[in-house]
Amino acid sequence: MDFSDVIRGRRTALGLSQAQLAERAGVSLRQLARYEAGEQQPVLAAAVTLADALGISLTQLAGQVSYDLDLSGEWWAGWQTWKEGLPRIDIHALQINQRGEILQLVADRAVPVAEGSYRWQGELRLWDNEALLGWYRSTDQAVRSKGTLYLALHPHGDRAWGRWVGMSYDGQVVTGWGSLARNREQAHQVVQNLIDREPATA
Repeated sequence: MDFSDVIRGRRTALGLSQAQLAERAGVSLRQLARYEAGEQQPVLAAAVTLADALGISLTQLAGQVSYDLDLSGEWWAGWQTWKEGLPRIDIHALQINQRGEILQLVADRAVPVAEGSYRWQGELRLWDNEALLGWYRSTDQAVRSKGTLYLALHPHGDRAWGRWVGMSYDGQVVTGWGSLARNREQAHQVVQNLIDREPATA
């Protein structure tokens, strides 16, 4: 896809007029019209602000990677976890904000802190529309949990599954199954299926 097609297509998908995009990107309307017509390509500094205004990466702006897969919105996260040695699956309401290949995650508690849950945030990078790699950390001050995530993404982009590895309440490094899904029931079922197939141990 040509540079001009990417700008025009992404602008249209976002519902922006040329004037609105030009203002967001800090370029003149006339200059933006040249970019969209393919008459000129922006210098690097202008390309960075234009990509940011469109919510895509420079690689995507150059037409080298598709930005068709939009994972933004409301999700559910399922995590295999333990409290006082007893296994369970916690389901967190999750908000994902995607900017290009980077996904920002903000999750609420599954249950109260006293029952072993916490609010958390994280970041995932989308690789080739098929894998998500990143990190998470608690945003509840009394909880020190933090770690890494690796999830395989379904081709339809409606669910992902994999593992988390992190630090527990007592400082030990533990691991378990995890999932992302567009509905609560599926987030739970994906983790349960993984546990049934090959249990993970703390």
